Amino acid sequence: MLFGRDKVTIPEPENALPGRQGPIMQPGDHAVLGTPINGPAPAGFETAIFALGCFWGAEKEFWEIPGVWTTAAGYTGGFTPNPTYEETCTGQTGHTEAVRVIFDPAKVSYEELLKHFWENHNPTQGMRQGNDVGSQYRSGIYATTEAQLAAAKASRERFAPRLREAGYGEITTEIVMAGEFYLAEDYHQQYLKKVPYGYCPVHATGVSCPVGVATVE
Repeated sequence: MLFGRDKVTIPEPENALPGRQGPIMQPGDHAVLGTPINGPAPAGFETAIFALGCFWGAEKEFWEIPGVWTTAAGYTGGFTPNPTYEETCTGQTGHTEAVRVIFDPAKVSYEELLKHFWENHNPTQGMRQGNDVGSQYRSGIYATTEAQLAAAKASRERFAPRLREAGYGEITTEIVMAGEFYLAEDYHQQYLKKVPYGYCPVHATGVSCPVGVATVE
């Protein structure tokens, strides 16, 4: 019955699935970078959280960036504590598939991560990416600091005209302060390392977001 419900409307908190108290997995080390996917991170490192459709390809995009210390696939933006993949796919947790990125700001800036975010999906599609339909595929930036929130909003305002000029609609990306991030199941972590020819749709618009487009004055 759950799988027959509306998957493109985020539920009210009182109607979300109840979830569970404990985590659904015990995190280990990153299959590519060798770093712990759940930290603790070195002093001075920062955390960013992005959602740009299926988290398998999205995570690979970020772990390949020099200066990124570790990445993790997970769920955020909703209400259900410690959700499973199956629960998230019903649309009844409110979560979106997301990637948590822990990075060294001395080697890669948050603005550079924003560039990768905007250029590697279509942020104008609402509750889907291509043929992947549902609220768990919505575009989102979940800021962990006020500075990140300001930079993300500035990047949206500066990138939006470029998309319009290229014939795309308005940006639908959710930009808010981050809530709880729940790790996805182990088989989702670094999926495209474990399954090199696995499902990895490309939804990039081809519109360039140059470095510095997100810089806050």
